[in-house]
Amino acid sequence: MLKALSFTAKHSYSGIAFTNVKACTIPAAERILSVRNLVTTAYNTVDDNDSKRYHHHHHHHPWKLHQTSLSSVRSSSSSSSSGSDILASFSAQSRNQFEGQNIAGAMEALARADAVCFDVDSTVITEEGIDVLAASLGKGAEVSAWTLKAMEGNTKFEDALAARLAIMKPSRASVDRCLSDHPLQFSPGVETLIESLRLADIDVWLVSGGFRSMIEPIAKQLCIDKANIIANTILYDADGTYAGFDREELTSADMGKPKAVQAVKEKYGYETVIMVGDGATDAQAKPPADAFIGFGGVSVRESVREKACWYVKDFEAMNDVVSKFGKST
Repeated sequence: MLKALSFTAKHSYSGIAFTNVKACTIPAAERILSVRNLVTTAYNTVDDNDSKRYHHHHHHHPWKLHQTSLSSVRSSSSSSSSGSDILASFSAQSRNQFEGQNIAGAMEALARADAVCFDVDSTVITEEGIDVLAASLGKGAEVSAWTLKAMEGNTKFEDALAARLAIMKPSRASVDRCLSDHPLQFSPGVETLIESLRLADIDVWLVSGGFRSMIEPIAKQLCIDKANIIANTILYDADGTYAGFDREELTSADMGKPKAVQAVKEKYGYETVIMVGDGATDAQAKPPADAFIGFGGVSVRESVREKACWYVKDFEAMNDVVSKFGKST
């Protein structure tokens, strides 16, 4: 049965608030496209000054720009289905294939979640964005070696980030050219899962050690507000040449993702937050994340697999949990 889309945006894009989009009953792909077109129109109205604000001092961080005073803290959602009930709803064959330290607990947390935070590289998309950028600059092999160290947890993230950027020294023009020549590809099923989360009134965040300038186009396609991105900011000189990176971004250093999750919990009053990702830095996010769902659909990292509450290699089962048991479904 098709599910009607009743979309009410929690944020606005450059003063355009989507609060009166008529509910529709059309195939999922068309629903995504309809809302995506509206958000694309809004993004395209952004003045050039909007992007410049990301290259100044730390008090201009995008996730801080949209702070609002909460009149009340969100109350936790109640669900009539326990994690055991949700797990039991899957076939015996599926249950036998599930992996994780606390699968039922992760399923219950996902169904009751106030927000889900996704890593981007090798999770939302099928590649490591920084490696794609490096390859476009002829520095692929050198940078990939550092990326692997960071993802496996064999070096401090801030050291790997600084080393990779020092090797590449990407200009603003080179980043734009990379995205034009090599559009980043979504992992199969992630668009459907994010739509299901939206329909269940579960907020979606992109929390990444990658670069904001490469992630914003992804967010636009997924209808995710810029305010819901926590990522690193490349700094440029006036002529667009590389000038470093903002070391005060939450995800610029090791243990950045736990800090990011804690920040959004405190800011929005979320009680239940899920972290989804493929790397060691994602696994670090629990706690304060209430569950960590490891993703191995692009790269399987054994250290992550061992720590995950639930380890998945595609998004199908997660989508089933949200669409059938999500708090507003």
